[in-house]
Amino acid sequence: MSYSNTTRRHFACELESVREAGLFKEERYIHAPQGAEIEVEYPKGATPKRVINMCANNYLGLSSHPEVVQAAHAGLDHRGYGMSSVRFICGTQDIHRELEQRLTEFLGTEDTLLFPSCMDANAGVFEAILGEQDVMIADRLVHASIVDGMRLCKAMNDTYKHSDMGHLEEKLQEHQDKRFRVIVTDGVFSMDGDVAKMDEIVALAEKYDAMTFLDDSHASGFMGKTGRGTHEHCGVFGKIDIITTTLGKGLGGASGGCVSGRRELVEMCRQRARPYLFSNTVAPVIVSGALKVMDLLFSSTERRDKLEWNTEYWRKGLIETGLDIKNGDSPIVPVMLYNAKLAQDFAKDLFAEGVYAVGFFFPVVPKGQARIRTQLSAAHDKAHLDVALAAFRKVGEKHGILGLGKKDLVAKFGL
Repeated sequence: MSYSNTTRRHFACELESVREAGLFKEERYIHAPQGAEIEVEYPKGATPKRVINMCANNYLGLSSHPEVVQAAHAGLDHRGYGMSSVRFICGTQDIHRELEQRLTEFLGTEDTLLFPSCMDANAGVFEAILGEQDVMIADRLVHASIVDGMRLCKAMNDTYKHSDMGHLEEKLQEHQDKRFRVIVTDGVFSMDGDVAKMDEIVALAEKYDAMTFLDDSHASGFMGKTGRGTHEHCGVFGKIDIITTTLGKGLGGASGGCVSGRRELVEMCRQRARPYLFSNTVAPVIVSGALKVMDLLFSSTERRDKLEWNTEYWRKGLIETGLDIKNGDSPIVPVMLYNAKLAQDFAKDLFAEGVYAVGFFFPVVPKGQARIRTQLSAAHDKAHLDVALAAFRKVGEKHGILGLGKKDLVAKFGL
């Protein structure tokens, strides 16, 4: 018997140790479309409860937008359920290429290639364009999918301290002997919500003849004056060599991703990127919905502007409440608690008060950096935010943490 009782006990013990350490991650079951309010079954088997959602990537509130849903229905009717194979074998639909062209225009690049997800895009892009003579120099807090993609590539892998431009310059000087140097960064860092210094990164890339790679998944659609992303926000629109991003957050919230950038680099991905060559492409129903999202974003910045207002209001409210938050301009606003058990208890108490937010702790974030990551949406109204702020205040008072900074929180609860 290949899966013996001894093997079963081993993994059961491993899981139990995770529970005992307070690191076990529980899933909640949602019985409603994604939105500012959702119905959540928690704990498992409980009657679903309607709560305010403060932890979704639904930045522009488009996940259940009626026009997007209607467009998706039309796509299902006109182009079917799926392609049943990969694009270079069975062909590509006209709507896929149309979406790639719209994304190219939106992101300010030369060409775009769709992938099943941004994780797939990140898994394929480095191996497709780089080799043993090259080096990737990544910010130490880049997303896990970037780390995985870099591991699949034969190019040298190096890092620089988070957002430390002096250290990045040292690395660029060190690697002048390489054929190609690629600076790798997130646009908005998903756990802390801070924004990469893309203007300084581009300047260093030009100085040291390096390429720039930007994963803008937590920025596309809303960062910058017209929502084009971190490169617009930082004044370097059109100057990024490779952009990866997702359709699964601000740009509709379903699934799908892309590589966008210099024409030759995108074509290399079309020829060599394994997740593109060996995976079905994005389903027609999602492509149709995403095309409607593009229409909405090109026609107005109303949702992006509302999200900006919501973000400023929420940050100000949390600070006035006395909670310890990470500074930043993005709609990702972490409430820092530092202790994993406290983060889980805090989240459970918030749920009891009608607010859905999840505790983040190791290995999702470094040890001793546990938090509640809150995320704003254009779907939130001021009334939602006021109720949520009241809940955070009440739960904060219960745990005695209001007005405490990191030093006091660690002294009280430990890491």
